[in-house]
Amino acid sequence: AGKSSLTEKGEMTAAAVCASCRVPAQGHRTLELALAWDMPRVYFGSKEKLHLRRYTRFFGSGGDAASALSHHALTHYKEWEKKIEAWQKPILENSQLPSWYKSALFNELYFVTDGGTIWVELPPDCRAEDLQGPAGAGLSHLLPVLQEYGRFAYLEGQEYRMYNTYDVHFYASFALIMLWPKLQISLQYDIAVTVVNEDVQPRQYLMCGQTAQVKLKNVVPHDIGDPGDEPWQRVNAYLMHDTADWKDLNLKFVLQVYRDYYLTHDLLYLQDMWPVCQAVMESELKFDTDNDGLIENGGFADQTYDAWVVNGPSAYCGGLWLAAVCMMCKMAEVLGDTEIQQKYMDILSKGKEAFERLLWNGKYYNYDSSGSDTSSSIMSDQCAGQWFLGACGLDEGEFEVFPKSHVVSALKTIFEKNVMSFAGGTMGAVNGMRPDGVPDTSSVQSDEVWIGVVYALAATMIQEGLVEEGFHTAEGCYRTVWEQLGMAFQTPEAYREKKVYRSLAYMRPLSIWSMQLALE
Repeated sequence: AGKSSLTEKGEMTAAAVCASCRVPAQGHRTLELALAWDMPRVYFGSKEKLHLRRYTRFFGSGGDAASALSHHALTHYKEWEKKIEAWQKPILENSQLPSWYKSALFNELYFVTDGGTIWVELPPDCRAEDLQGPAGAGLSHLLPVLQEYGRFAYLEGQEYRMYNTYDVHFYASFALIMLWPKLQISLQYDIAVTVVNEDVQPRQYLMCGQTAQVKLKNVVPHDIGDPGDEPWQRVNAYLMHDTADWKDLNLKFVLQVYRDYYLTHDLLYLQDMWPVCQAVMESELKFDTDNDGLIENGGFADQTYDAWVVNGPSAYCGGLWLAAVCMMCKMAEVLGDTEIQQKYMDILSKGKEAFERLLWNGKYYNYDSSGSDTSSSIMSDQCAGQWFLGACGLDEGEFEVFPKSHVVSALKTIFEKNVMSFAGGTMGAVNGMRPDGVPDTSSVQSDEVWIGVVYALAATMIQEGLVEEGFHTAEGCYRTVWEQLGMAFQTPEAYREKKVYRSLAYMRPLSIWSMQLALE
């Protein structure tokens, strides 16, 4: 009791807590212990700005709240346990779901808190113009959303230290929008602000050796910054490629905006994001160089598979593009913007025809249309656009983008080749497989398994009625990571069939929540 002196630098210290009680014969007693840390103030590496953690709005920022936090825990934990049980019980008691899936679904959520996660308050004196940036983002609900829900950021991975890496968050975002939807909305507002602003500082990029400005206007950033610098203030910490030329980032913003609206019915959010969606799609249109309604990849690794070269129209980016165009039509319809709706319906009509003509080979969509030796590779992620369309109920009737029979055929081919012909069908789906059943070794990423991509693929299979195939595909990843490799609670981005894994404790596997959405 009372005050104690602070530990001297270098001094070893230990502490013990003990409690005692009398236990009557044949009786029982419970002793309750709480352990709390109070670390309310955060500086990133640059030390430029003080940030206060979200909980300081309830417990203050003086650094003296440990006892109050302990007390709060001891007086509320039974209620928390009841709420957690109410949330998990319907899934845990569902005898139709396999045990490994129940473990994977809830345990992969470790990364939401263990991913270098930061949840901070806006400074009390923060004004809308401070947030909107020099370009004036014009987001009418930006300030109230961030004031109410704070700013949320998590790392791409514990080894790849960039916050809110957006091409990967695209997959992981299902966990946020289904469980903590306001954090996803807040994160999207942060991205929207960076879209309309630019950073003209020059930077040399490692893969091409070229110099370009850090951030272009009307382009979605790769990430919102490095924890060793000043996130939100300086974005795009990624040094490999100039991601202004990436083909997937802008599309993934549009797809998430409509998916978020579809699941939350938040019309104010949709109205705020609509001009930003138009701006990034207008930016993206420049990649349709031949005006056939379909974008072309640039002959380098210009998307989330950042070491796997793509040339010309491709299954992955082409599919994401058509899905985003479809969602532009739907958002325009919801908001009564008939002019924009007609514009994108015309693009969609042309683009669908070009996609089928250039990429469909009778069984699946080719990796790309360049005619190279590996153009005909079977990519496990070729239906990513369909995955998002299905999650938003936009996969049939007037909104059917990819013919149902083609989607099912592609998924069955992936199951036969990428899943069952790889490691005896026990390790999930390899990213790239040659038609003859040999993994594509043309890049360091084509013969990897990406766990987050496999969970997304499994969700797509479930959406299309291939439920058994979906569960078998995902089970291979769970058993490999959590049982064979001993990587529980540090799921990597990737592994190969033998001896190689990459990037422990990674964001993308949170995509398993899209499997739950598909089941629901």
